[in-house]
Amino acid sequence: MYLTHLECPRCGKAYPATELRNLCGCGSPLLARYDLAAVADAVTPERFTLRPADLWRYRELLPVVDQRHVTTLGEGWTPLLRVPTYGARIGIPDLIVKDEGLTPTGSFKARGAAVGVSRARELGVERIAMPTNGNAGAAWATYAARAGIGSTIVMPLDAPAICRREVLAAGGDLRLVDGLISDAGRYVAALVAASGGAVFDAGTLREPYRLEGKKTMGYEIVEQLGWQVPDVIVYPTGGGVGLIGIHKAMRELRELGWIEEPLPRLVAVQSTGCAPIVRAFAAGEDRARPWEDARTIAYGITVPSPVGDELILDALRASAGTAVAVDDAELLGDLRDFGADEGLLLCPEGAACLTAARHLREGGWIRAGERVVVLNTGAGLKYPETVDVSAVPVVA
Repeated sequence: MYLTHLECPRCGKAYPATELRNLCGCGSPLLARYDLAAVADAVTPERFTLRPADLWRYRELLPVVDQRHVTTLGEGWTPLLRVPTYGARIGIPDLIVKDEGLTPTGSFKARGAAVGVSRARELGVERIAMPTNGNAGAAWATYAARAGIGSTIVMPLDAPAICRREVLAAGGDLRLVDGLISDAGRYVAALVAASGGAVFDAGTLREPYRLEGKKTMGYEIVEQLGWQVPDVIVYPTGGGVGLIGIHKAMRELRELGWIEEPLPRLVAVQSTGCAPIVRAFAAGEDRARPWEDARTIAYGITVPSPVGDELILDALRASAGTAVAVDDAELLGDLRDFGADEGLLLCPEGAACLTAARHLREGGWIRAGERVVVLNTGAGLKYPETVDVSAVPVVA
């Protein structure tokens, strides 16, 4: 076991990793810490190539102690796709897309669910509850079912219909609220409080192990590039767990001695209809104020008040990164252009990253010759409304 403890990044308090925890007493998310010196003695990067092509290949850097509790559907090791035609179109010849749409349940949320559910199972959780914009709820209900754990999933009424169906298909207890994910969060908080400890809150960053699953995207990017780091990683940011996780992965790899400086510059991409992180970053603030009247077609990044705002902003500044907001019309245009150039239908959140990369290259922030990795966080087929077929002629 290389997991040593949980640590609060705000106040520094340490907690035993053997106990169920949500947030620190100061209100901050907790981070899992490992004995990285012992990991470096136990395994080398070359060993990973001998292991199965899933995220559990990095088991020394994951929190599950007893492998009997691992709950898996084969998640992880998604491809890095070079996209030279579209890259040339926007002035980034070395543009690469990591396609998370090929994970179980069709989105990167399966990574966090696999590790989060496995650890919850190990610590004796019998039912989880969580607010979600859609994909996370679908993933957690699916993995909870596989682990024999109950799930209560709360999402807004206008969340993607496919995600609601996935929850029900997995036997989850689906609740719908007339509002945003923040309203769903208040519902879950009341439900957990009334349960007397029978229900565990698995909401974004309210438990420390979803992040550990998401960080494996960072490990994979580096390993798939031959243990080299890209110059820039562009990530769609709602709750921001993936961005925080990739930043954590890069720091761990650096401490292990497996990569060197400089680390990738991270870009948080939001919508002009919901951009609390972009606003806080531009203002030099350490916390993000809630965004009023949040709305965007990129539903997964409609998070008006992310719990991990401090960690997101810290990751951006520590990596010399930036935050960009993009317009729905532009991201839909880039989604179509990319599909025509490369033959891959992106999710709207992934398309938003292309728009951000295009703007950053036009402005010179992304420099000529830099290697840029964009995260496509879900399968485009889950969002059929992003492609308008109304003008297609009917042939007799």
